[in-house]
Amino acid sequence: MDAQKSHVIFDPIYGFIKLSPIEFEIIHSPFYQRLRWIKQLGFSFYVFPGAEHSRFGHSIGVMYNAHKILQSCGRAVTEDELMDPKCLTKEAKYHKSLRIGALLHDLGTFCFSHTTEAAYIAFGETTRTKGGKGLKDDHENLGSFIIKNTDYDGGITHILKKYGLDPQMISDLVKGVDPSVMANQILHSEIDCDRMDYLLRDAHYTGLKYGSYDRDYLLHHFRPMKVDGHEILTIRHNALHSVEDFLNARFAWYSQVIRSARGARYDAIAERLCFYFLEKGLIYRYSDLLEMIAKDPMRFFGFNDSYFMNLVHENYMNGTLDKDPDIKDMAKTLLLKKGARAIHAEEFKQRLLDQDDEKNNEKIHKRAEAKVKEIEDVIAQKGSGADWVIPDLPSKDIIFVKSPKSLAKDAASSRQNLLLERDPVKISYENGDVKLLAEVENSIISRLYKAKNYTPNVFCSESAYQLLIKEGVIKDEKK
Repeated sequence: MDAQKSHVIFDPIYGFIKLSPIEFEIIHSPFYQRLRWIKQLGFSFYVFPGAEHSRFGHSIGVMYNAHKILQSCGRAVTEDELMDPKCLTKEAKYHKSLRIGALLHDLGTFCFSHTTEAAYIAFGETTRTKGGKGLKDDHENLGSFIIKNTDYDGGITHILKKYGLDPQMISDLVKGVDPSVMANQILHSEIDCDRMDYLLRDAHYTGLKYGSYDRDYLLHHFRPMKVDGHEILTIRHNALHSVEDFLNARFAWYSQVIRSARGARYDAIAERLCFYFLEKGLIYRYSDLLEMIAKDPMRFFGFNDSYFMNLVHENYMNGTLDKDPDIKDMAKTLLLKKGARAIHAEEFKQRLLDQDDEKNNEKIHKRAEAKVKEIEDVIAQKGSGADWVIPDLPSKDIIFVKSPKSLAKDAASSRQNLLLERDPVKISYENGDVKLLAEVENSIISRLYKAKNYTPNVFCSESAYQLLIKEGVIKDEKK
């Protein structure tokens, strides 16, 4: 087989994608191959059977979008330079590092993606370790650890050094703290290479159209600009409505798919089970993962979706969960996709709130929390040991863009120009002006930017649901 042909893959979204020698070697490491066995959308495939795609293909797509943005901005080197391992000019290293940072952005992904990650963050084993750095036990820090602590044959650190790239720089790119504002924007912002891929890819595999936007038109209009001596990423005003389509697609996607009670109930159950397993020492803890990464990559390879589902099934069958009938019922519910109910109440309705109206938002949040407590109290007092309830109140805002007021609050300590903030979309004009999208007068987003979709969910067992109806805490409604 021609070795050169093995450096080209065919992607269902973008067609042929050429890989450089270092990318090819990284992709065939145990750390990257593990991503084949982690579903991109967690348990959304319980609702959309086509959503079986993995972090493996997504990460390659993110890399390709980073590449296309660099080309659009005139910051890409030639294909010959990109593919030549010996070409290490400043421009080539920047291009190669950005592609690899994008490729490795999800390297530390947990079982079923963000689903079980939330349990590790909440458990916080190493976060609260005495003398530790206080970092979250999340996928970004785990990925960073892989990038910097695998200096052995087949390890990511070893591969990066072999090809003359700096593991620390790749780690900084993955965490979004690189000195280059534009590099951070390409990988981590309201319109970045990650979101550009998952909207199209997730829409393709679920069969939904929520994630549609004009990628080619958007890509054509990226433009680097200088602000206070820093190069930043902007989008030309000509593509304003393409930008709005993108942000609308993401807003709808999170509201109607990711936070939809139909699929989110199984993610919430998996998170609760994972937290239980962490408490009982039944699953790899974060420190175990760090040790495997440093010493045994093939063992870490096994930390994937199959590992988690096997744990759920094994502990359901061997009697380990018998003393916790609520957990056992959750396990059966997750295994068979049967038995979870979504609780409907006035306090749990989806609402559009104002990002900047903190007083009213706190009032809405407290009402939901009070209703959750009422439900939990009734189940604790009158339910059986098998009854359970899982609050799934939003930990992340669903917004079009972050409001300038919120941005100013975040930037207050550094007192920097808001245009240098990493996340917000910037629109540039032919005369050289640059504005935050929220401040562009003829943008629909300038009228909607304050909106955030509050999407509280609360799930419970069938028996708990019937008890709550009997006690008059909730009304009987369809799922």
